Amino acid sequence: MENINTKTIDTNKIVYPILFMISFSHFLNDLIQSTIPSLYPILKGEFRLSFAQIGIITLVFQLTASILQPFVGIYTDKKPNPRSLAIGMGLSMTGLLLLSAAHQYYVILISVALIGMGSSVFHPEASRVAQLASGGQKGLAQSIFQVGGNSGSAIGPLLVALIILPLGQGYVGLFAIAAFIGIIVLWRIGNWYAERLSLKKSAKHPSDVIHINLSKKKVIFSITILLALVFSKYIYLASMTNYFTFFLIDKFHLSVHDSQLCLFMFLAAVAVGTILGGKLGDKYGRKKIIWISILGAAPFTLCLPYLSLFWTIVFAVLIGLIIASAFSAILVYATDLMPNKIGLVAGLFFGFMFGMGGIGSAVLGAVADDTSIEYVFKICAFLPLMGIITAFLPNLKK
Repeated sequence: MENINTKTIDTNKIVYPILFMISFSHFLNDLIQSTIPSLYPILKGEFRLSFAQIGIITLVFQLTASILQPFVGIYTDKKPNPRSLAIGMGLSMTGLLLLSAAHQYYVILISVALIGMGSSVFHPEASRVAQLASGGQKGLAQSIFQVGGNSGSAIGPLLVALIILPLGQGYVGLFAIAAFIGIIVLWRIGNWYAERLSLKKSAKHPSDVIHINLSKKKVIFSITILLALVFSKYIYLASMTNYFTFFLIDKFHLSVHDSQLCLFMFLAAVAVGTILGGKLGDKYGRKKIIWISILGAAPFTLCLPYLSLFWTIVFAVLIGLIIASAFSAILVYATDLMPNKIGLVAGLFFGFMFGMGGIGSAVLGAVADDTSIEYVFKICAFLPLMGIITAFLPNLKK
């Protein structure tokens, strides 16, 4: 790969090699993360764990992978460290190796805590790198970065099913290879990151500056609105990614294979929508894309529970395309509100995203047990209507 240095860099030009590398690193990070819940059946049987103990594992993982992120972001905003990305992946690799050899419950807890900490270190700094490499096209850069994570989350459970389930817990260590590759890639990114930080210290770039003529209360209010939109988006996505197959099997009596194929079509649409949302946000404005991606999905989500099989699949793909375009626009809009707090904002939103996905899945599962899976989709259909609160967001201009 060509050497990139600050002497020849045009800071107004998007740096695709770095973006693809950080996206690939995001793929590896989220692939590793997604192995934890996929391992629960093995761990429960091997260690004779209760559901309460499984819940504690989830709690430890969520605390370190979600709640810790904003605090890591606050620290790195003050003291950015180009090597923190490789260090974070190193924590994940250590956790995987420890998990593969764990023979006591407390060792499992330590292992998942290390993997969660690795993810907490990765996301805030990786988001900063994506913005530095964006050349001003922040939405597109964030989308490329996000697609890597989405892909890793989708493929991780598949690899666990193919490798770990038939071979056993000891083979979890194979995933450490992915982490080691990630360390190598992130070390190279760190070299570029260090050069870019040095360049930014020596020169100011007007194209990167966004003037915010808003009071502190208005900024906090706007961030709260954005978090509410993330809540609506990821609770609905939790219903689709975790329960869409059950919905299709229950309502249309599809086979597991066919229902999984339909879920793959939805997830593929989410990946495409993620890229489109970032690009369109750069071109037409992030507030407009947030409007369209959240509220625009509502007519389709409201109709979905009442359609035939063919139109259910068509509407699911359309929902995936539309609603997936939101996150990149929301995150970049939030960083525009707080341009000097990129780490804090990225940590807050990624942490909130993971937390809402996990909590939403658990709550919706409980509702499905008490009622029906079809009822879950009927009530979740109203969540995109929260997009109406986008009207309270201020218009930002460069």
